[in-house]
Amino acid sequence: MNQEKSPIPVAIPLFIGITAISFSSIFVKWSEAPVSVQAMYRLLITILLMLPFGLKYIREIRHFNKKDYLLLMASGLMLAVHFLLWMGSLSWTSVASSTIILALQPVFVMIGAYFLFKEKTTVSALSGMGIAFLGVFLLIGKGGMDGAGNHLTGDVMSLLGTVAVAMHMLLGQMLLKKISSLLYSWFVFAFAAAVLAVYNIFSGIPMTGYPPGEWGIFALLAIVPTVFGHLLFNWLMRYSSASTVSMSVLGEPVGASLLAFLLLHESMNGLQAAGGGLVLLGLVLFLNARPSRKPAGDLPTESL
Repeated sequence: MNQEKSPIPVAIPLFIGITAISFSSIFVKWSEAPVSVQAMYRLLITILLMLPFGLKYIREIRHFNKKDYLLLMASGLMLAVHFLLWMGSLSWTSVASSTIILALQPVFVMIGAYFLFKEKTTVSALSGMGIAFLGVFLLIGKGGMDGAGNHLTGDVMSLLGTVAVAMHMLLGQMLLKKISSLLYSWFVFAFAAAVLAVYNIFSGIPMTGYPPGEWGIFALLAIVPTVFGHLLFNWLMRYSSASTVSMSVLGEPVGASLLAFLLLHESMNGLQAAGGGLVLLGLVLFLNARPSRKPAGDLPTESL
């Protein structure tokens, strides 16, 4: 299928999008609010921003059945779990370790797709996956924050959060066969926000009373990594190949690590750098070796 010609060079929105998603972990680190509150308001603000654009799809609700609602709720639950674990991991480990592990998302999606949809893969992709996981073992074994003994907790939380977001995307793959991407995202964000609100209530976490600076961070989390990040990538799918856009997963840990060095004064030790390099190398091999499949734009990329 021939793609439309982009009104601007593709490299420009790709760079903007990678930079935007790289700021996500920085904003989380800057905030002093509990991650469950950060995530809840990030989703709620995003829902409000999306509302004017999703009204034209509202008629699709008439075609929803009980199974659709259950799958939407399950997807929202997995997204909420992802935010709790991944955003929470940043309190225990470094931005570099957390985002490099998060970049394994397409690998876990492939594993789930094999069991759920019987999707086949190649020996080259499996080799890349093996190299990437070897890098993760190095990160978990000796990475994390310099001088901190609790990095293992954060690395494991990031890994489990990555599994959760992969499950969220696999559920989305089933739903997006009959539901528009925007309406799907709106419902899933709403369910995830509700889960986080219930979590906050039962955990006794206050949802109000935060200073203006915190509300500014909540808004930045919604606008920068979501609107100028993942939604921009969806727009870019019209003008570039799915493989090109999917490679942006490699840009986030690089950009986030650089921002963390400049803004948070985080550094990487030798083994962490080696582990991160292996993860990125394995992902390059994995993504380049994957067999052709339906466009990535059909997946809920807004969630990351």
